[in-house]
Amino acid sequence: MKEGLFFLKAASKWKRFGFCLVLGTLFFLVPPPGSLSPAGWHVFGIFATTILGLILKPIPTGNMALLAIVALCLTGTLTLEEVLSGFSLPTIWLVVVAFFISRGIVKTGLGERIAYLFVERFGRKPLFLAYSLVASDLIIAPAMPSNAARAGGILAPIVQSLNTTFGSDPKRGTEKRLGNFLVSVVFQCDVVISAVFLTSMAANPMIVSFAGDLLGIQMTWGGWLAASCVPGILSLLLYPLVIYRIDPPELKETPEAPALAREKLDAMGPLKREEKVMGLIFLLLIALWSGGRYLGISETLTAFIGLCLLLLTGVLSWEDVKSEKGAWDTLIWFAILVMMANQLNAKGMIPWFSQEMAGLVAGTNGLAAMVVLGLVYFYSHYLFASSTAHVSAMYAAFLTVMASAGAPPAMAAYILAWFSSLFCCLTHYGSGPAPIFFGAGYVSQNRWWGIGFLLSLLSLLIWGGLGSLWGKLLGLW
Repeated sequence: MKEGLFFLKAASKWKRFGFCLVLGTLFFLVPPPGSLSPAGWHVFGIFATTILGLILKPIPTGNMALLAIVALCLTGTLTLEEVLSGFSLPTIWLVVVAFFISRGIVKTGLGERIAYLFVERFGRKPLFLAYSLVASDLIIAPAMPSNAARAGGILAPIVQSLNTTFGSDPKRGTEKRLGNFLVSVVFQCDVVISAVFLTSMAANPMIVSFAGDLLGIQMTWGGWLAASCVPGILSLLLYPLVIYRIDPPELKETPEAPALAREKLDAMGPLKREEKVMGLIFLLLIALWSGGRYLGISETLTAFIGLCLLLLTGVLSWEDVKSEKGAWDTLIWFAILVMMANQLNAKGMIPWFSQEMAGLVAGTNGLAAMVVLGLVYFYSHYLFASSTAHVSAMYAAFLTVMASAGAPPAMAAYILAWFSSLFCCLTHYGSGPAPIFFGAGYVSQNRWWGIGFLLSLLSLLIWGGLGSLWGKLLGLW
């Protein structure tokens, strides 16, 4: 199937679009299986067609999502009120507003300054240099839900600057001096960081919505961090060491790195007013995301408070908000995908699928079912070029099946939530940051996949094994 998808992606955009259209039409010609209602079957058909469109990309993501709305209404599958219901979901707006907040971090230069401060302090050896970049990513991640913007927009240019300074250039055959190591570490650890915070990856709030709507599981910002902190810290400590062991840089000392960072910091000048304000608002957001629910302040309201403060203090202008294309683009397709996923449940598709899958794992205990389905969910990411598309297509169904098979619902929700970021380690096309780092040319495809597969096994052990034991102590099961 994977080879087939690659073949289709190489075809012209109209052939890819035609294939999606044919697939969607088939669901209206073929009767629904078993006891599934026609409405559920048709929603699934349009949903599956949309997901395939996100993978093959015959047209932009937003276009594909808008076509799904039109198809749902014109076929009488859903009412206009139902298809627009996704735009009223708080989790959708949490992601959108977080994009504006992340713009403030980039605009003020605060994120770049934090990264260079770590490099200046800890960058004398390649391993410590890598840890300093990972630490800066970890600090700015809670307010930047786009891992592509975070890793690609802030960290990738810094990594490239460091590689150039130390003469590591794939065009000259010197990629192994430093670049092979730094690129792998920064990318793979960004994958981990995306699983640590609720607001560090765009699909995480979607997961919260699915878990709450399907099984009534309340996944708060603080609860997510409490559950993920132990496996997350262990992963961030081990991954650079593992990569250093299997793909070490030729350079063993990087004494010029602190000087380069100092030069960049001097060019930036002293801490500006906008950076100070951004830093204070950032700390306030972290505090409210952690404990705001005790004051009756939800995560989404916290994000709006942060945005208003950025606008009132002049850190952001209304022009900044209007020109943040990524936020408005995400609002469209994200809301539509979540709406369709919710309608799959409302129209009976997910309950029907859960019953069918539960029959396949009948006779096994809940933990065994969680392990088997978790592995399928993780490694099926080889077929996806987007973590959001993967989550939209499979998270809700797999969570429901796990719960119906007897797995602890809350623990299953977190396992799948973590895997929804961690599976991006596998390929050079499976997430937004992947092609950015891979395209630099420091790591070959075979090496990239080899490192990714090895770290996937380590992720399963740490997050699936230790994470479950930690969840037991927290009372998640």
